Amino acid sequence: MAEGRSTEGIHSAEAVDDVADDRTTVQLVYRPQSADALAALRVRERIKRTGLVLRGVFLALWVGQWLLAAMARGTVDMISTVLVLIVVLVVWGYPRLQAAHVQRTVGWQGEYHATVSAAGITCRTDHSTMVQKWSAFQGYRETAGHFVLLSRDPNITCLGVLPKRGVHEAAGVDRLRAVLDQHLTRA
Repeated sequence: MAEGRSTEGIHSAEAVDDVADDRTTVQLVYRPQSADALAALRVRERIKRTGLVLRGVFLALWVGQWLLAAMARGTVDMISTVLVLIVVLVVWGYPRLQAAHVQRTVGWQGEYHATVSAAGITCRTDHSTMVQKWSAFQGYRETAGHFVLLSRDPNITCLGVLPKRGVHEAAGVDRLRAVLDQHLTRA
């Protein structure tokens, strides 16, 4: 009888642990989209500002050269106008090209099953499983549709994206935010 009681106590403790784990664990199921990568790249640009400044300077130099040449000639040259428009298009489209490249790199793996818990983030697809501990990240930033996790390296070369659309529970986004707040700082 004593053994039966101790076994019941163990099962009860495990049940309590499972309930606690359910509160601190969030499941996400989603297919990556290029908008996810674009959101992450925009967050990185706002934090780093280097790429944003370089693209701004590059664009300002081209537009400045075009304006100075037009003022010196007294007329607008069609070739330089087309070149400036191409530069504007490239500067505007560069992050979108990067996002499309990321989508080609990760999209073929299909549906992602991510588990966010006290141990870190585990992401499974049909082809791979990746486990990241919280120590891999320096912080996170929340956008309207995503939680973007920032790697610890100075250049923030790796980004993790947890799309809010992947949470299928009513209170899941709030629980996900609480788990992230517990282990990371907001950037």
